[in-house]
Amino acid sequence: MARTTPHDHPQTAGRPAHRSDDQPLYWRIATELLGELRDGTIPPGERLPGERQLAEYFRVSRETVRQALEVLRRDGLVATDRRGSHATLSGPPVEHPASLVFPVGARRPADPRAADRATVAWELPPPEHAEALGLAPRRPTLVHRYESAGADGRGRRTAVTSFSAVALAEVAELGRYRDRADGTSSAQLWRAYDWMRRAGLTLHHRDTITRLPDTSSVRVTRLVQDQYARPLEITDLLVDARQDALVYEFTLPAAV
Repeated sequence: MARTTPHDHPQTAGRPAHRSDDQPLYWRIATELLGELRDGTIPPGERLPGERQLAEYFRVSRETVRQALEVLRRDGLVATDRRGSHATLSGPPVEHPASLVFPVGARRPADPRAADRATVAWELPPPEHAEALGLAPRRPTLVHRYESAGADGRGRRTAVTSFSAVALAEVAELGRYRDRADGTSSAQLWRAYDWMRRAGLTLHHRDTITRLPDTSSVRVTRLVQDQYARPLEITDLLVDARQDALVYEFTLPAAV
């Protein structure tokens, strides 16, 4: 009988995965993972979530996940080293880390006299942030505040970011800030998205832009989720539209 590989099966849609009559459950998991590798949901070189996380995601045992990863390893689609498993398909990642700046609207002032300050605190997030992140009522979390203005005070931007329990638990660099989040010390988290990616999280973000009534200010709300639709962080940015402008830059992959 001819040997088959995950390439011979279509990607299975929907979660959780279920056993069918014509293929083992681990083979279906391998097929779904292959689909995410091929469509860029898990970019080339990106570290895959651990076996426990994958088992919870697909609602199967860790042994089933282990067998699925072995299928992909045999076909050279996944490699494993001391840091874990990672995708090996060729091609550029869907989103380069530098294309997503933290927090939204952050900039490096050209004038050294410009004000640019960022701090973190362990406190109750704004109610709308707690709801978006699925935090329990009265539960504190890591809150990041960013302020920037030109030397003349114009072009002022303020951003407030709240992180989810998932982000703090799975991204070690963020979790370490809990003990030193006093709300006064400077805390530049401009590498936050890079830390998330290194923790095996694929970032999906949605930016909503609204004009505040009776003011010249514009609000940008960014919600970032991982590949499992779990919220990681939410940011509210306020910009004075009379004095400043936001520039959004998009790169679309070439057709193949």
